[in-house]
Order: sequence, then C-alpha cells, then structure tokens
Amino acid sequence: MKVPADHPNPVVRSLLSFWTPTAESMRGWALASVVVNAGIAVTGAGVRVTGSGLGCPTWPRCTPDSFVPVAHPETSMLNMAVEFGNRLLTFLVLAVGVACVISAMRLAPRRVPLVRLAWLQPAGVLAQALWGGLVVRTALNPFTVGMHFLISIGLVAACWMLYARCGEGDAPPVRLAHRDIRRLGHVLVGAVSVLLVMGVVVTGTGPHSGDLRASRFDFDMEAVARLHADVVYLVVGLTFALLFALHVTDAPRAARRAALALLGVELAQGVIGYTQYFLAVPAALVLLHVFGSTLVWIATLRTVTSLRTRQPVPSPAQVPAPV
Repeated sequence: MKVPADHPNPVVRSLLSFWTPTAESMRGWALASVVVNAGIAVTGAGVRVTGSGLGCPTWPRCTPDSFVPVAHPETSMLNMAVEFGNRLLTFLVLAVGVACVISAMRLAPRRVPLVRLAWLQPAGVLAQALWGGLVVRTALNPFTVGMHFLISIGLVAACWMLYARCGEGDAPPVRLAHRDIRRLGHVLVGAVSVLLVMGVVVTGTGPHSGDLRASRFDFDMEAVARLHADVVYLVVGLTFALLFALHVTDAPRAARRAALALLGVELAQGVIGYTQYFLAVPAALVLLHVFGSTLVWIATLRTVTSLRTRQPVPSPAQVPAPV
C-alpha cells in the first residue's frame, strides 16, 4: 500500500496528509480546524433560531430510549433532525482536531508548541460536548447557552494560533510594528472579547431562545442592546486607530491589509445588526449576525498575529562558537 504522500489521487493525498505531514499540510489542517469550529458555532445558532434547541430533549441520547431521532410526542421530527444534525457535526470537528494532533506529533522535526496547541482541540471539543449536555439538562438556560458559544469562540482562537504558529518558527517573537501599536492590538482583542460577551447577553435577553420552554435573562432588552452598540463603537474606533497607526508608521503590508479587512467586516456586521434590530430580529438575520461575529473574531486574531513573527530556532551548527 502506498503511503499518503505517494497516493495518485490528490483528494486522498490531501485527506491523509496528517500521516505524512509537511509544514504546509500541517497549516492546512490548522486552517480546517478554524473553519469547522467557526462553522459549528454558527450551526449552533441555527439550532436556536429554528426553535430546535430541545429537538433532542435528553443527553447523551436524543430521546430517553434512543441515541438517534425517533418519533417523540413533544417534539417535531424536523426540530429533532436539526438538533441531531448539529450533534453529528461535533464528530467532524473532533476528527479535524485529531488530524491536527497526529500531524503535529508526526511532523519532523517535532515542534512542541504545535503539539500543545493541537491537543487543545480534541480536549476542547470533548469539554464542549459535555457542556452541550448541560445546556440540554438545564433546558437552554441562557447562561449555559451563551457559554456554549463562547467556548466555541475560545476554540477558534486556539485553532487560529495553531494556524499562525505553523507559519512561523519557534524563536522568541519579533515585533513587526511599533510596541505601542502592538499594545493597541491587544486592547482591541480585549474589546472584541467584551463585544462577544455583550452579544451573548443580548441574545440571552431577546427572542429566539431555542424553545418555548427556555428561560431568558431578566434584563431590559433596549438597555442591553444600546450597551452592546456602545461597545461596537469602541471596537470600530480602536480598529480605525490601529489602521491609521499602521499606515502612518509604514507597517508591513500584511498587517495593514488585515486591519483594513477587519474594519470592513465590522462595518458590514454593524449594518446587519442595525437592520435586524429595526426589523424586529428576524431569524435569518440573527443567524447571519452570528456568522458575522465569528468573522470579526477571526479577523481580529489575524490582525494581531500579523503584528509579530517568529524566526526558526537556529540549529547548533548555526550558532557561532564562542570566541
């Protein structure tokens, strides 16, 4: 049997590249992990806006007597299929995470930072699956539902760092922009994190709870929506300041392009947010808004990681002998 690197079919060769990884294929798997983790965060929102949050009313089984959807007197088969389909996607995310771990373990020479980052993925997916069980058992309590999304956001960050580190060496980081600009980038990451939390609070206060039996946060909807908008203004302002600073200091083109893309995604997300607010929060726009929030997060991470790089660690032969 031929090894994956020699397989004549490019699709098979790509799918099995985790067994004979190169730096390029390892980075490809890391990017795949970003996509699937962001994707399941969005499909989870799809479960909620379709009212399918308790489509499978038990966990880990779908119904008290079955692991797969069967006729249930309190739940429609459509809602059950939507929720069960989202559960099945967990196995895809786990498979990609395992592929990243195998790639990192078999990459030669082995890079310990990549192995550690790769292991965060299957560990995080298992933790997320257990938390999903808590979401069901608490009947979609808005706190547990919100944390379910935020855990996915944390996993996306871990996956992005793996992707970024795959394209770098393991030497100490080297700044590609002024120190204060990098600090501004870190402040921006914190602001976007607060924005995501505020989005979760707004979601947990408003409609689309996932099921009629689900509880809601006892906050004033208009007040939390305005607070969310205030944080949006802060994030956009910080992004514009970062973009301006990068341009006036003639920072690397990749950093300037990343910041410009982030600003564009934020403005598009703002249009979606205001549109859904004035249209009484239609389900389709809620789903699009969640998709936009994951793009804002990924674009933010991309911008910040573009402000530094790491060189390969020199081999002993490359280290000059002491005089």
